[in-house]
Amino acid sequence: MRHFAHLPADVRKDLFHREPGEFTAASPARTLAVALGATLYSPANRTRLADDIAKQADRGVVSMVLCLEDAIHDAELTAAEDNLVHHLRELAARPAGATALPLLFVRVRAPEQIGDLTRRLGGAMRLLSGFVLPKFTEEGGVPFLEALVSAETDAVLEATGGRRLLAMPVLESPELLHLETRTETLAGIARTVDKYRERVLALRLGVTDFCSAYGLRRAPDMTAYDVRLVASVIADVVNVLGRADGTGFTVTGPVWEYFRPHERLFKPQLRHSPFTTGHAEGLRAALIEHAMDGLLREIELDRANGLQGKTCIHPTHVAPVHALSVVSHEEFTDAMDILGPERGGGGVLRSAYTNKMNEVKPHRAWAERTLQRAEVFGVAREDVSFVELLAAGLSPG
Repeated sequence: MRHFAHLPADVRKDLFHREPGEFTAASPARTLAVALGATLYSPANRTRLADDIAKQADRGVVSMVLCLEDAIHDAELTAAEDNLVHHLRELAARPAGATALPLLFVRVRAPEQIGDLTRRLGGAMRLLSGFVLPKFTEEGGVPFLEALVSAETDAVLEATGGRRLLAMPVLESPELLHLETRTETLAGIARTVDKYRERVLALRLGVTDFCSAYGLRRAPDMTAYDVRLVASVIADVVNVLGRADGTGFTVTGPVWEYFRPHERLFKPQLRHSPFTTGHAEGLRAALIEHAMDGLLREIELDRANGLQGKTCIHPTHVAPVHALSVVSHEEFTDAMDILGPERGGGGVLRSAYTNKMNEVKPHRAWAERTLQRAEVFGVAREDVSFVELLAAGLSPG
């Protein structure tokens, strides 16, 4: 699979200085963690689940979570499990190569579900890359991870082509939010994910649950970073679990809840200047009307705060996340200069765009992360901004 593969080849050629690279479910976890991009959540009880998965893949989605937890009413859980198994088996029975399916994960609510679903899916397990583990703490998370390891029988390895099942813990428990227990909880989570490091693909943030603990809900013209309680948790999670020294993990951005027009209290957050060519002004108006300006700002703040990718609950959120994940030509040029072979000893240099200082040693980790992103999301042409990338993603072909 490849990001932006749903766009015609000539469109990609016009957009990219270096096109996104290919990856598969068997690619190294380090690559997949960055490649997740916009991870689209879908309730597992959808009546056309198999078709929905195929349709979203055709529209550029490369990772999906099929949810059996908060998205499903307690009384409907058994039916949702049956529906999930039925549709994944039906999808696995379709002709090979009919659709390049996204990376698929199942969000469970109890450890025993992992083994049960694995047995029921049988050969259809080849479609799954792993499981999403809710309310993750040291005490509650270990049973999930042990269940994942136990479920990986010889039959499962055969079905998945020898791939190990991967885990994406969700950090959303009250113990992580509450100040008096946060440090201890974070330390326990760090011990656990380090012990199972080869299994942990990425850590996801459950900001909706954080807000719920205090009866809060951010408005569509506010970001998660405007809610100080939430922002403090994100900062502490990245501080402990997102370090660039080899001990950290990919931490993904929180969900954006809005996808239809809402009454607005504050001014739009999109400047006019990037939208002054062609039909871009109409695109700006549409983004503002559907509260996408808040989403775009939050995506930028995610990256500024050390997060990659984003949890999404609506297909319209995918294109903005992916457009802003493409490495700009300026970022790419800076990263290549910083990591040049002659720069091993450090030093400082003026950027090729003559607008900033690149200090080799302090900026090295940033440059390495930027090139990792460039591998899977590509590098935009020098004259291509996120506006063109977004417009193409919203209107492929």
